Amino acid sequence: MSLLHPIPLGGQNNKRTVGRSLQPIFVIIFTLSAISGISIRLAYLQIVEGASHRKRAESNRVRMIPKQPERGNIFDRNGKLLASTRYPRSVYLWPMAHTKPSWSVVGPRLSQILEIPQAEIEKKLDEAGANSSSLIRVARDLNEADITALKEYENELKDVEIHTEAVRYYPHGNKLAHVLGYTRELTAEQLKQKKQEGYRLGDVIGQMGIEKAYEQTLRGEWGGQQVEVDGAGRPLRVLGEKQAKAGNDLHLTLDLEMQKTAEKALGDRNGAIVAIDPKDGAVLAMVSHPTFDPNIFSKQKLSKKDWDTVQGVEHPLVNRALSAFPPASTFKIVTTTAGLESGKFSPKTVLQTYGSLTIGGTRFGEWNHKGFGPLGFAGALQWSSDTFFYQIGRAVGGPTLIEWTRKYGFGEKTGFEFASEETKGLVPDETWKQKVWKMPWTVGDSINMSIGQGALQTTPLQVAIMFAVPANGGYRVQPHLLKDNAEAKNWRSPLNMKPQTIKVLQEGLRKVVAEGTGKALNQPTVPSVAGKSGTAEAWKRGVKQNHAWFGAYAPVNKPEVVIVAFAEHSGGGGGSIAAPMILEIMEEYFQRKYPGKYQKPEPKVSKP
Repeated sequence: MSLLHPIPLGGQNNKRTVGRSLQPIFVIIFTLSAISGISIRLAYLQIVEGASHRKRAESNRVRMIPKQPERGNIFDRNGKLLASTRYPRSVYLWPMAHTKPSWSVVGPRLSQILEIPQAEIEKKLDEAGANSSSLIRVARDLNEADITALKEYENELKDVEIHTEAVRYYPHGNKLAHVLGYTRELTAEQLKQKKQEGYRLGDVIGQMGIEKAYEQTLRGEWGGQQVEVDGAGRPLRVLGEKQAKAGNDLHLTLDLEMQKTAEKALGDRNGAIVAIDPKDGAVLAMVSHPTFDPNIFSKQKLSKKDWDTVQGVEHPLVNRALSAFPPASTFKIVTTTAGLESGKFSPKTVLQTYGSLTIGGTRFGEWNHKGFGPLGFAGALQWSSDTFFYQIGRAVGGPTLIEWTRKYGFGEKTGFEFASEETKGLVPDETWKQKVWKMPWTVGDSINMSIGQGALQTTPLQVAIMFAVPANGGYRVQPHLLKDNAEAKNWRSPLNMKPQTIKVLQEGLRKVVAEGTGKALNQPTVPSVAGKSGTAEAWKRGVKQNHAWFGAYAPVNKPEVVIVAFAEHSGGGGGSIAAPMILEIMEEYFQRKYPGKYQKPEPKVSKP
């Protein structure tokens, strides 16, 4: 019996069959899944993210060299240039420059030449982002020494580019600083706010004055060149170009010659001068002191000396023409109006004046300490009698006085273009006093307010609007700086005053200059002038140093100009300190406009 079985011809007999039928299916499924996954990924990359990848590839191949637009020029009412553009040279880098091996040489050398910390340069490049396709300015306004040094080391300064750019220039320096304002690079916070409006890193923007108020008009639109570059970043060819669009020019109501004269008249005194057209509120001059040179903000970096000129204890950046102070006796225009319009007094009213009045146990003194005898409204304005107006304020009461104060525009912004810089001042009332002092309104408050003292606060611009009311026959004007050919009625609204009230105001204000506290303006060098003085009690560092006011308009029969002069802490009176400033401005204005008409009389020569 054989123990071995013969092997069948044709091969080995393998009886294993478990799993053999599933293996091909598994391989097929796995292969199809892998192919599907790859296909889906490719489709996602090409279809969904295709645009993004193309953009990234394009940004490596195509770069934009931006071209900054010129800001619009600014002119005065007669076409004289107030702000324009100059073209200094600036240093630019590609954002990825500091990530390259060559930066170890470029960075320190550039920092040394420009005297800018290397970290500060790198911060600007980081803020732009390494994938940014725009050049980034790292220094501006290069001087000749900078240019020479950059050329001397140009072999070391790979990827450093020098281009000219448009920079704001103010040919009259500090004479128009608070009106024109200035431009400066966007801060990081401003960039976050303005990015959606198309602003970018390194852009300049109007920071105050006209530059800020009309930023969108003056700004213009960026242009630039699309340049194809090779792998090393070298330009190969220009693919396209978009011309930068300059900003629009502005023509202001300002009179440059009057502005210069007002600046000279105010001199080194802290304060403000405002001149407007009483017919429509057009601002002819607006001066504030201390002032500053707006050109310093075009520098890449301000020196300590530069900072000292704008950050002094007297706050040079503050526009005092739009800041609030007690208006003193100039406010007697409003008290006169309230008295006559209330019906409690007539244009023929005569009141006895005194050295002082005691009301509610409080003594309220007359400024000359003895009174002026019996006076009517015009005489009371002429001599600025305090005790006369105390009696008016007490009789009409707080609500009526406050009502007319607000009708004249006090206690609210004027509608002037510099909304963010203008204070609305303060008109105190019962609600305010209860909130601040936890006390009710008293007759003493009305008396203080009647002569422009107490908590009442007004701006020189608001006071100019007040003087325009009697000048134009009873209209409140809206001040503005943008020249507009629209009729004057579009810039004013009637206060609906009685004709007799306007007549009394005009008569009284004329008497102030002809016979009263403003005789400094009663000169043959100017036409007939009407006005009112004011001396506000004020203290500075514990020492009494009063503010001096004077407001005036001329000619009396057909007013062309209202001028308000305010001298902060002058220590003198309005008639002696502020009135001569107005005379100087009026002489320049009227003698320029009417040559030979208003002149000083020739001195008489005595015969031997």
